[in-house]
Order: sequence, then C-alpha cells, then structure tokens
Amino acid sequence: MNDVRPSQESDEAAQAGPADKRRRSWLIGAAVLLPLIGALAFGATQLRANVRQATATSQAQHDFAPTVHVATVQASPAMLTVSLPATTLAFESANIYARANGYIEKRQVDIGDHVKAGDLLAQITAPELDHQISQNQAMLQQNEAALQQTTASRDLANVTNTRDSDLVKKGWLTLQQGDTDRLTVQAQNAAVAVAQANIAAQQSLIRVLQQQKSYQSVVAPFDGIITQRNVDVGSLVEAGTTFMFTLMQSDVIRTQVYVPQDAAFGVTQGVEAVVRVPEIPGRTFPGTVTRLADALAPGTRTLLTEIDVPNPDGLLRPGMYCTVELHIPRKTPSVIVPADAVVFNTDGLQVAVAENGVAHYQKIMVARDLGTQVEVSAGVRAGDQVILRPMVQLVDGSKVRVEAPEIEVSQK
Repeated sequence: MNDVRPSQESDEAAQAGPADKRRRSWLIGAAVLLPLIGALAFGATQLRANVRQATATSQAQHDFAPTVHVATVQASPAMLTVSLPATTLAFESANIYARANGYIEKRQVDIGDHVKAGDLLAQITAPELDHQISQNQAMLQQNEAALQQTTASRDLANVTNTRDSDLVKKGWLTLQQGDTDRLTVQAQNAAVAVAQANIAAQQSLIRVLQQQKSYQSVVAPFDGIITQRNVDVGSLVEAGTTFMFTLMQSDVIRTQVYVPQDAAFGVTQGVEAVVRVPEIPGRTFPGTVTRLADALAPGTRTLLTEIDVPNPDGLLRPGMYCTVELHIPRKTPSVIVPADAVVFNTDGLQVAVAENGVAHYQKIMVARDLGTQVEVSAGVRAGDQVILRPMVQLVDGSKVRVEAPEIEVSQK
C-alpha cells in the first residue's frame, strides 16, 4: 500500500498542475490590476475635486468685492483763494534833480526825514543869475523910458499933422509939407510899437530869469519821506543832471503781484486782498485791487496787479517781500478731489469712481494742484465717490464694497 500511494499522488499532481498555474496567474494579475485600478479611481476622484475647487476659486475671485475707502467729491467754493508772493512799493516816488546851476547853500533834510509838500529841501546859490536879473531889469527901465519918449514924439507929430492939414487944404502950406507931416505920424506910431515890443521881450526875459531863480529853492512836490540824498552843502550842481534826493510817499503802499493765468480771469478792480509780511507775524494788512495791466506777460503768463494798502502807522515799507492772499470770484465751475484718488498711467490722469458697487475709471482735467487735493475742471461731478489709493489689480468694471463712513473732502 505504501508503494502504490506515492505514485497516485504524483499522477494527481501531474493532472492538477495546469489548473493551478492558471489560478495562480489570475491571482497575480488581479493583485497587480487592483492597485492600478484603485490608483486610477483615486486620481479621478482627486481630479474632480481639484476641478471643483478651481471652479469655486474662480467663481470666488469673480464674485470677490474688495473693500475700498472713498471720498465724496465736493463742489469748489464760489470764492477762489490764491496766495502769491509780492513786493511793496511807495504809492508815489520821485527822484529830484537840480533845475538850476550853482552851489548848495543850505541842505534842510536828510535820509529818513518826513516832509510836507512845499517844504524846502535845499537852497542853491548862483550870484551870476542875480546879476543877470538886475541887468535885465535896468534894460527894462531903459525900454520903458524910450517908450515914453517915443510916445511924446508921436503925440507931437499928431498935433502937427492935425494943424498943418487945415493949412494945406486952404493952400497956405504945400502938399509936400502935408505928406511929410502924415508920414511922420506913421513913423512915430511904428516907433511906439517897437518900444512896446522891446518892453514885452524884456519882461519875458526877466520872467525866465526869475523862474530860474525860483528853481534855486528845491521843495518837496508831495508829502513823503526822504529815502536818498546825494548832495551836501557846497556841492556843485548842474541843471537837469545832478541827482539830489529821492522822495517817497508811504502812507499808502502799492503792492505789486503777478497773478497766474488760471486765476487772472477773475481778478478785477475792487477784489479784496490781504497782505502779510513774514517779519510781522500775526498782523494782516487789508487792501483792494486798484490797478490791472489788462495784458498778461508773454514770458510768464501772469497778470501784473497792484493793490493799495493803507499804511497809517508806517509798518510797511517800500521794497519789502510779502505775500498777498486774493479772494477772487470763481468764473468757471470746478470740483475738489483728493490727490490720493488720482491715478496716472498711459491713459493720463484718471480717478476710479464707485457707483452701485462697481468701479469705473474716468479721465479728469486738473485745473490746479493744491497739494493734498486737486481742483478738477472736467471728468467728475460733485457728489461722485472716488476711490482713495485704488489697488493695482482694480480694473474698470470691478466690483467693490464701499466702507462706511465716507471720507469727506474739505473745501478750501
């Protein structure tokens, strides 16, 4: 029995061998395929999850509305306030020159003296002019005596002619004598006219010399202060060339300011102004625009404007640097926008306006730069909400969420 069993087992094993091999092969294949199938299924699941997540992220980004700060655009005030550098000048200023030749006999004033109109500033002496006046007055007396003599001769000729004319008519005197008497009267009348003309000419010459003598007294043409003196006692002066004094009137100060073109259109006579001097803090000097050049300087596009400022206490002096604040009525409407809302790119100057939760970029035209604010003449309207410091990724049409409370723009 022992010999027969092994042989049977070997035969059974030989018969069962191919089936077992197929089963083992299937099991091995299944063991390999199952992880692969699992990996594919897991990958597909992850892919679907990633797609869903990407879709959700894209939708979230599309629906995302960033929170932004805004400011409400305000209309510019009706009065435009402009502060500009200026210079003070004397209301009246005169350089006084000598009008007569001679030497300074007296000098009555010096730099800083206050004078009234007609006050004597200096006295010029010229003895030769006095001699000329005396000489011409003597010649006038001679001419007057000659006139008296000529008048007497004319009267005698008239009497003689009247008497002889009757005798000529009666034939007692010749016609020759009558002609002689008549022509003598005409000659005497001409001589009287010549004497009278000589007297008039001499009187005119004396008046000229006396006028020259009056120029020897140098007087102040108006009330003011002596700001410059170039002569002293004994100085030789020449008429028309010697500069003697500078006189300035400073109870009213002229203030000259050059107004730029953007503000010049509203400047008219009567516009209120306030003058300030850095060295006089806390003190303001009110005035009004009194004179305009009515033409802008081509090089600077500015309008020369003069403001009269009362200066009764004399604090303001000619030649000082000051600032002028002009209150100019606005001619063209405009609005005030914060500088933080302005964006400059390839499209120019723009602002982002938040309207119904959507940002819209609008081009603007800046009229004036006020530092932290800008004055805009076109592009936005009063009441628009402009986004402050808009983010780089904010594009036209982006959704935004306005943060309350709104930031108001202060008016200037």
